[in-house]
Amino acid sequence: MGIDQSKGIIYNTAMSKHQIVADTNVFVTALRSQFGASYKLFSLIDEDIYQLNLSVPLALEYEAVAKRMIGEIALNEKEVDDILDFVINNSNHWQIYYLWRPQLKDPGDDMVLELAVTANCNYIITYNVNDFKGIEKFGIKAITPKEFLEMVGQI
Repeated sequence: MGIDQSKGIIYNTAMSKHQIVADTNVFVTALRSQFGASYKLFSLIDEDIYQLNLSVPLALEYEAVAKRMIGEIALNEKEVDDILDFVINNSNHWQIYYLWRPQLKDPGDDMVLELAVTANCNYIITYNVNDFKGIEKFGIKAITPKEFLEMVGQI
């Protein structure tokens, strides 16, 4: 890990070629089942295949949604906290200084786009690809977890 004090960024010094942001729906799906592409994506987080990028608002959204699901998923609060800690500790952390709003219909999606732009990401990984129409002008492509894993040769 390295720290750029001037920009308020904490980043992994061994940057991989694929910079991504995972939409909350991908994180939620990974918590629901150990058999799908979302789970596989997050299980590879500490490999040199991609680098996940997070902002405080997105990490807080992951946490809020995950904790609301306790009782519906086979995880307790401590297990959810441990997973969140693992994801956060294996991600690049960004502060968002410039808001691009409104670009998309959902302000929550704008938050994801702003992070992807700030972190210079190649991909937003989401199950709601249609909600991210128009992001190509930022040099970012919205794809599903399965499409991403196929692209990087993991399925």
